[in-house]
Amino acid sequence: MATHKRINTAIKSNNDTGFGSNTNTVGGRFINKDGSFNIRKDGMAVWDRISVFHNMLNMPRWKFITIVFLFYFAINLVFTCVYLLVGFGEFSGMIANTSWERFKEVYFFSTETFTTVGYGRVNPVGTAANFVASIEALLGFLSFAIATGLIYGRFSKPSAYLVFTDLALVAPYQDITGLMFRFASYKDNHVLTNVEVVVTIGLQVPEDGKLVFKFYTLPLERSRADSLPLNFTVVHPINDQSPLYGFGWEDMKTADVELYVLVRAFDDVYSNIVLQRTSYTYEEIKFNAKFVPMYRESDDGNTTIMELHKLNEFREV
Repeated sequence: MATHKRINTAIKSNNDTGFGSNTNTVGGRFINKDGSFNIRKDGMAVWDRISVFHNMLNMPRWKFITIVFLFYFAINLVFTCVYLLVGFGEFSGMIANTSWERFKEVYFFSTETFTTVGYGRVNPVGTAANFVASIEALLGFLSFAIATGLIYGRFSKPSAYLVFTDLALVAPYQDITGLMFRFASYKDNHVLTNVEVVVTIGLQVPEDGKLVFKFYTLPLERSRADSLPLNFTVVHPINDQSPLYGFGWEDMKTADVELYVLVRAFDDVYSNIVLQRTSYTYEEIKFNAKFVPMYRESDDGNTTIMELHKLNEFREV
């Protein structure tokens, strides 16, 4: 059975990660693969914890579009029901004979009022219908103003557009071994500058008869680059100053190892700092493997081609 390795006492742990050290209060990984924190908050009302604006800016595109369309159909359905309660006699210009056809006419009248299009054939003539229509027009203005702000915010939000390898590898490095992973910017004509990489490792170590999490900032072969036109292979040399010195995969499993990766860079298009996070647990670390090159020369010899589909390719060593 694997046992906990003794960490070199000369290595200083980093206690500023914000994750704490009590292993009994930690569930699963600290950082999800997409860079979000694996945290669920409880103890307060849902509406006190949730920021609708923040969630709408950060949710996936398909979910944002779905919510916008669902809200549009739902709010018009609500106003249609209100108009039906008011009665068809409050409207002029209706030509439908069946209840279903009248329902559709009122629904489309609601959409025309909500969007302020107002085609004009169906008109409210009663006081109640006009009052409801005025409220709907006001809500339509406000809703489209909010939607426009959200769309602009999502469109103009800076992003790192980085893709990381699925696995981190432990492979021969110079005359020792190294822990390595790589990432690349996957958008055309999107080159980040002043790229900085920070890798923190969290692992359980015995202390005073109990297991606690310790966090160490790993020294890297290269922690920054002036620009990122190609991929960046991050290497941590596993020497006698490394927290992983002498570790095998079973030792990593026993210590519940997780790598926390933070990449920070400058995007000159937005003139802003962008960052992206990811993590690797011990299950996502493979020994005795090395990444294959992922760029080549073009056929005419005038261009370098980065082959993004090879980002995760490696070979056994």
